[in-house]
Amino acid sequence: MKYKRKNDPDFWMMARTFLHEYMPVVRNLSDKSVITYKQSIYTYLEFLQEVLQIENRDVCFESFARDNIKKYVIWLQDDKKYSPKTIAVKLTGLKSLLKYCADEDIELRSFYSTVCSLKSPKEAKKPIEYLSPQAMKSILSVTDTNTSKHRRNRVLLILMYDSGARVQELADLNVSSLHIVETKPFITLVGKGRKTRNVPLMKKTICHLQEYLKEFHPKMEEKPLFYSFVDGKPHSLSTDSISLILKKASDKARKECNAVPTNVYCHLIRKTRAMDLYQGGIPLPIIAQILGHESISTTSGFYAFATLGMMYDAMAKANKSASSEEMIWKTPEIEKVLYTLE
Repeated sequence: MKYKRKNDPDFWMMARTFLHEYMPVVRNLSDKSVITYKQSIYTYLEFLQEVLQIENRDVCFESFARDNIKKYVIWLQDDKKYSPKTIAVKLTGLKSLLKYCADEDIELRSFYSTVCSLKSPKEAKKPIEYLSPQAMKSILSVTDTNTSKHRRNRVLLILMYDSGARVQELADLNVSSLHIVETKPFITLVGKGRKTRNVPLMKKTICHLQEYLKEFHPKMEEKPLFYSFVDGKPHSLSTDSISLILKKASDKARKECNAVPTNVYCHLIRKTRAMDLYQGGIPLPIIAQILGHESISTTSGFYAFATLGMMYDAMAKANKSASSEEMIWKTPEIEKVLYTLE
């Protein structure tokens, strides 16, 4: 079947199936992710109407021609003043829709190829933000343990750092997420797209969690790991509540440690953990797995901003076992090869 008729309704049918069945059911994406895809499609429809005077009733797959999408990228950049990152998100939404349509009907593959061939504007990479060891230590230790609430908050922040979890992943934790009686203790996190991953936990964190469980979960019943009581019943802490706990701790820590920046947020703790692992010599594929990154390219940003000190330490570590006399390029045989015109 050719998709060339102006009033062809199949675009709308396939778009609705993509948003209401394929993405939430087959791909198992969260409501938040589906909304992001829907907004990307709506933005393109807005462009078609505003710039090309194509009304919704006239939208078909021919509306996704290469020239149209090129104009769309320029419109996003010049008229909407979107950042390169936002433009990339908008294009990803269109790519995902058209890939689904192409998989459903081979005659639509050309439209998917078209959008894939167009690149979003490049954004200048910024150095990755992360906290110094002094700042991180201050934030984790500043909360006192005088009340049960404070003890809960301290364990939450310790786990936030050690696991490198996203704030939503922390909010979603249940008692059964912990596996601390294993030979190699770990925590199960549910990340983007409801994908699960197991993250190992360090010995000190296990000790804190064991004490926490004794106080807050003595019967080890299945309920939220971190909770507050609402109407006498335990409810998971919201992401806003977790962010506020971190803010209060960092504000207090800043009074004792000048290295704590003004704006400390949950994702900064995650980036700090990633950088600490990287500086500790953990391979990027392992860090990507711990963080739940689908693509290692997301994690590889740490390579781009290795500091001079980090590079020096890495090279020194690599050369640690070899003295200057033992280095292969210092041998007479090698020097004869290197320093000759023959």
